Amino acid sequence: MRRKFSIVSLIVVFYQTVYLHAYSDLDTLLKLKSSLIGPSGSGLHDWVVPPPSSPSGHCSFSGIACDADGRVTSLNVTNVPLFGTLPPEIGLLNKLVNLILAADNLTGPLPKELSKLTSLKYVDLSWNAFTGTFPGEMVLKLSELEVFDVYNNNFSGNLPAEFVKLKKLKILKLGGNYFSGEIPAIYSEFKSLTHLALQGNSLTGEIPSSLAMIPNLQELYLGYFNTYSGGIPPEFGSISSLQLLDLGMCNLTGEIPASLGNLKHLHSLFLQVNNLTGHIPLELSGLVSLMSLDLSINNLSGVIPETFSELKNLTLINLFQNKFQGPLPGFIGDLPNLEVLQIWNNNFTLELPESLGRNRRLILLDVTKNHLTGTIPKDLCKGGKLKTLILMDNYFYGPIPEELGECKSLTRIRIKKNFLNGTIPAGFFRLPLLDMLELNDNYFTGELPEGISANLLGNLALSNNWIAGKIPKAIGNLTNLEFLSLDMNKFSGDIPKEVFNMKKLSMLNLSGNNFTGEIPGFIAGRSHLTFIDLSRNNLKGVIPKSISRLQNLNVLNLSRNQLDGAIPGEIGLMKSLTILDLSYNDFSGRRPTNGLLKDLDDCFFTGNPKLCTPHSTFCNSDSAPLKGSHGRHPSNIMIILIIVITLLLLLPGTWIILRKRKFKKSRTWKLTAFQKLDFKAEDVLECLKEENIIGKGGAGIVYRGSMANGKEIAIKHLTGRGFMAEIQTLGRIRHRNIVRLLGYLSNKDTNLLLYEYMSHGSLGEMLHGAKGAHLQWESRYKIATDSAKGLCYLHHDCSPSIIHRDVKSNNILLDEDYEAHVADFGLAKFWGDAGASECMSSVAGSYGYIAPG
Repeated sequence: MRRKFSIVSLIVVFYQTVYLHAYSDLDTLLKLKSSLIGPSGSGLHDWVVPPPSSPSGHCSFSGIACDADGRVTSLNVTNVPLFGTLPPEIGLLNKLVNLILAADNLTGPLPKELSKLTSLKYVDLSWNAFTGTFPGEMVLKLSELEVFDVYNNNFSGNLPAEFVKLKKLKILKLGGNYFSGEIPAIYSEFKSLTHLALQGNSLTGEIPSSLAMIPNLQELYLGYFNTYSGGIPPEFGSISSLQLLDLGMCNLTGEIPASLGNLKHLHSLFLQVNNLTGHIPLELSGLVSLMSLDLSINNLSGVIPETFSELKNLTLINLFQNKFQGPLPGFIGDLPNLEVLQIWNNNFTLELPESLGRNRRLILLDVTKNHLTGTIPKDLCKGGKLKTLILMDNYFYGPIPEELGECKSLTRIRIKKNFLNGTIPAGFFRLPLLDMLELNDNYFTGELPEGISANLLGNLALSNNWIAGKIPKAIGNLTNLEFLSLDMNKFSGDIPKEVFNMKKLSMLNLSGNNFTGEIPGFIAGRSHLTFIDLSRNNLKGVIPKSISRLQNLNVLNLSRNQLDGAIPGEIGLMKSLTILDLSYNDFSGRRPTNGLLKDLDDCFFTGNPKLCTPHSTFCNSDSAPLKGSHGRHPSNIMIILIIVITLLLLLPGTWIILRKRKFKKSRTWKLTAFQKLDFKAEDVLECLKEENIIGKGGAGIVYRGSMANGKEIAIKHLTGRGFMAEIQTLGRIRHRNIVRLLGYLSNKDTNLLLYEYMSHGSLGEMLHGAKGAHLQWESRYKIATDSAKGLCYLHHDCSPSIIHRDVKSNNILLDEDYEAHVADFGLAKFWGDAGASECMSSVAGSYGYIAPG
């Protein structure tokens, strides 16, 4: 009887092992599916109940692998928008070896039932939104674990110390979270660890020197938003197996330890964006395997050691924004593998090495803002790989080598503010990939070539040179051009119509040349123009009335020409126009007073002797007096006397009526638009309700407004400073990463600024409010990059430059795609522009649009 029971028991166990567990894993996967797919999720469409004839059908589910018994050994679902949570049932898959749920937008805490997956070797839960304190005790039973990756989630609390107990753990990635406190000293007891990534957290304290005791460590990432005290532990020089050391952007101080030169296997050393001081240690020439060296944005000084000539594997050298000095060593040009050299914003002197680029591998060269001189090396693009060439703000002289005009890989050329001369290589205007060509503020001569075909070019700046001749008609081939600056040259002839046929052109500056002829009447065909400056030329004729149809035009400067005729009143009706300068021409007739023309200062019309002011009693253009009126008839005198008496009788009542009208007018609202708006002042005023308030601050109250056409805007009711600063900056700026000011509404007592609406509010709210849990590491990086692009535009591409003076998280706004926009210019100041006229500089702002680079 006992034997019979044993046989039956064995049969039951066998049946359960082969079939019931298979069905158990199927049930588990279906339960996982119901939890993983959140309200906004999609995916796992093929995770459906298989037919009874296929007991292992679940092994065919996408991302599932099984063993011979039908047990799930691998779960790999990556880049699927699930938006759900990881349920406790995951612990039922106790044969699981690989668990990969990366970039699936999963939320919530990690279930403690993961501890039941004792066969796990590889766990990747990176790029999700898991929250809470990390359950360290969960990993204690995962003795087989080799890789654990939760990079870019929202875990908080202290770093879990329990991982040290896992003797087989090789890779631990806890970066991109909100872990705080110090790095546990016990982390030095890892036995098999090769990769430790703790970057992008909120860690503090000193970096433990004991980490150097990890015997097999190959890659160590500790930087980015961690704020350590102290410097780089010299003991790190004893980690003989180390191949990558990344300590960028983590508040390090002190000098670079000379002991790091002992790391013979190190291929990447990243120490950028810290407060490091001192010189580059000569001992670093011992890094014979080094390929990437980034010491940028520190306070380092001294020279590049000559002994670095031994580092033959160097491909990237970033030393920008430090205090380095002296000549650039000649061996830099002889490095056989060099691809990237960025040394901008230092004090390097003398010439660039003549051999630079001869290794045929150079891709990026940026030496901006040094004291370099000499000629430009002709072999920079010998390998045909050079993409970015930035040499601006130096003392280079001589012509640009013709060889660079044949460099078809170039996408960006910025060589402005030097002493270069000669003719611009004609090949520059035919480069197929070029999107930016800035050669302004040099001494170039000659003419533009007849052949122009660089149809990807978006920014062409040649201002302040000695270029002469006519603008070739082939300029119209630049179909993607947005920014054209040819001012302060010696161009002559008519302005070709092709200039106005470029559909994407936003900024046009042809001022300070010798252009003649008339302003083309078809100028209105281009609706993207926001800035036109044709001043200081010899243009004649009248202003075409069709110019008023440029719906996005912010700035129109036609001053110092020979234009004549009447000023078209239609210009005053242009809703987007904020600056108009017609001074020093030969206009005649009475000055219009409608719209914008009513409020413009007289300085914008000065120098037109035939132009009558709006309040002039008589004007040459008015009807001439009747001939033969040499004497006054007695009847005329009686008529005049009657009129005078009548006026005296009506004067008191008229004065009262006018006073009432004036008071009423002071209470009426005026809508000034910086672009075409499809709503009225009344639509805005209806939104000033308590329930529409979305923000309050020292400068005023912000309302959310829904217009009749469905457009949503933000309405800022100013109660103090900042109105003129916002108007003078945002009213004329057009940049993707700067909040757009649509216009303003005002009366005698109140100013309302109208902005594009940002649905995700401010970065400050997102970081410190309830929404913070949903802002992943990738989004944070993109927001930081977008903000930097906006600020870079203000500082470098505006003329004059704009200094914001109040950059903080609350002044970075996020749209529906989490794209960042710099906002609140109430404290902004202009950086002086010596070339602007006194009249223009009083309201100076951005001179155009440049797409973010």
